[in-house]
Amino acid sequence: MKTIDEKEKKLNEILKKLKNLEVVKASNVLELKNLEKQKNQLEIENSDLQNRYKSLEQENENLRDKFNEFKKKEIEEQRKEAQFSEKIDELNQETDNLMTEIEKWQM
Repeated sequence: MKTIDEKEKKLNEILKKLKNLEVVKASNVLELKNLEKQKNQLEIENSDLQNRYKSLEQENENLRDKFNEFKKKEIEEQRKEAQFSEKIDELNQETDNLMTEIEKWQM
């Protein structure tokens, strides 16, 4: 009889463990579902952030191109201003030379 009682006792212990496993398993399933939802949400957020980042990169590239174009125009304008100043200096010099010549002829 001892063996039957011992077997019954062991069976009851194993049944308790199995019941506990099922409870743990059920809570694990809920936890896994919760984690899956969080993972999906994070993937959506990650995708959204990546799209925003790509958009910002594109905008940055466009702004960089516009800035470089503006810089080139500014350099070209400075070059034109320098050429204009040189021409004015040349004309002033010519005018001075003509004035000197006129003064010589008037004497």
